[in-house]
Amino acid sequence: MTKMSGAQALLESLERENVDVIFGILGGAILPVYDALCDNKKIRHILARHEQGAAHAAEGYARASGRAGVCMATSGPGATNLVTGIANAYMDSSPIIALTGQIPSTGVNTSYMIGRDAFQEADIIGITTAITKYNYQPRTVAEIPVAVKSAFYLATTGRPGPVLIDLPKNVQAGIADVEFTDKIDVGGYKLVGEPDLAKISEAANLLAKAEQPIILAGGGVIIAGASDELIQMSDLLMAPVATSFMGKGAFPETHPLSLGSIGMHGNPAANKLMGEADVLLAVGTRFSDRATANLDTFASNAKKIHIDIDAAEINKNIEVDVPIVGDAKVSLKMLHAAVSKKLQKGEGKAWTKRVKEAKEQLSPLLKELPKDLVPKALLTELRKLLPESAIVTTEVGQNQMWSALYFKALKPRTFISSGGLGTMGFGFPAAIGAKVACPNRPVVDIAGDGSFIMTEQELACSVTEDIPVTVIVLNNSVLGMVAQWQRMLYKRRYMAVNLGKTPDFVKLAEAYGALGLRATSIEEFHKAVKTALNSKVTTVIDVPIGSETDVVPFVPPGCGLPQQRGDY
Repeated sequence: MTKMSGAQALLESLERENVDVIFGILGGAILPVYDALCDNKKIRHILARHEQGAAHAAEGYARASGRAGVCMATSGPGATNLVTGIANAYMDSSPIIALTGQIPSTGVNTSYMIGRDAFQEADIIGITTAITKYNYQPRTVAEIPVAVKSAFYLATTGRPGPVLIDLPKNVQAGIADVEFTDKIDVGGYKLVGEPDLAKISEAANLLAKAEQPIILAGGGVIIAGASDELIQMSDLLMAPVATSFMGKGAFPETHPLSLGSIGMHGNPAANKLMGEADVLLAVGTRFSDRATANLDTFASNAKKIHIDIDAAEINKNIEVDVPIVGDAKVSLKMLHAAVSKKLQKGEGKAWTKRVKEAKEQLSPLLKELPKDLVPKALLTELRKLLPESAIVTTEVGQNQMWSALYFKALKPRTFISSGGLGTMGFGFPAAIGAKVACPNRPVVDIAGDGSFIMTEQELACSVTEDIPVTVIVLNNSVLGMVAQWQRMLYKRRYMAVNLGKTPDFVKLAEAYGALGLRATSIEEFHKAVKTALNSKVTTVIDVPIGSETDVVPFVPPGCGLPQQRGDY
């Protein structure tokens, strides 16, 4: 045992989990930890400018690296400002550890005890119970190592997610004998075992006999590191692969069998073929409403096989014929071996021809490319300019949907966006976190003006902390997605969507010490991106586009999704 403070025990515990960076903002209730950081040489602290930015940066770090990201804030408003970022990580199954300061649990003056509404007290345990995998509030110094060890275990195993540790100030400052062990305190938490062999065999029988098989890959494929196994399964079956929004990057979108994303703003070929398939293999997806729309008509002609590590997702939204609870990588390996023994070679030529035909007729990327400054042309050009290893984050809104449609993701963990919660302001701080995780790779945030404004203060963080990323602002001077809905569904009765010409993003960037550029043509855009990629500081590229430029849902008849119209 070693005698040390709670703050020192926390940092030592984090080091033992190989934590090398914390994104955070200090305050009174977390000061003992920050004081201990003065003597720590192994953990870098990155000062965010808002706690929400710290949480999103931690998630960007996690999703780019596959390791848990760590964020930290003080009590009360500091802790509650983390809540949106924690909820975002929970919805998208991202492993983050949120550390919060808390008022003292005991004290000479009882007015400073938890539960008496002291200054900057908030019940962050109660507030975040529904949006974390677990919460801890150590009441003694000795409990801290076990809490940290358990938190990382919970956050990174099974279906990943956020865990919060709330640290009373007296526990941080207290001195005690501390033992560091591998003990984990997670009563009732059990990891999923091997997939059921009988279910694997049943699924293999369906796939081996399928004439028109299709695969739907979700974010679980990326989390499990199962992209290679997914490609092998697709090649074996000659089955086209569509992805959910969170699954973008799980399957290379230049592959002949790639259909891109499905859903409301998905690729029309993916939506159309989903309705024609006779067997659907869904891997690591929760069948969200954005992907399926009408649950009764989604892939209505297909027998459905669902692989997921979270048993709670099986039959939650879509009733399936063969449920397989297990890790996606392990399950796909077993399924590949089983199908290989049963598959009749030479089958599926008609389906392959139909897939090619549907892509040629319906894929928006195969149509003639516009030469003017529209999102389709911009994002197609951006793909050409970036290396395969580049990481792209997005904000939320039209920019996000255009990116899903037109920017081809080639590798897992290279496309990072807010899926389940749809958090405006996510992309830029997430880009900062991704750049910290992968400092030698270009990181680009594809933004809308409305979303970028929500966390633009993190320009100060990126410049001061020397974390150069690129932000491309598709600037239409409106809250674009909502304005599009008001055009389509409310007879152009616009309300509260006009952002005007404020701010000037070039001047805004310069005010923070970043580089600001404006592109008004494809040629200028090309030059600006090249400049940004070679810049030593964060670069903001302002790209004015039409305020009535729409995201086309691209929903073909007969696929079960609602029909809409628009321009692109």
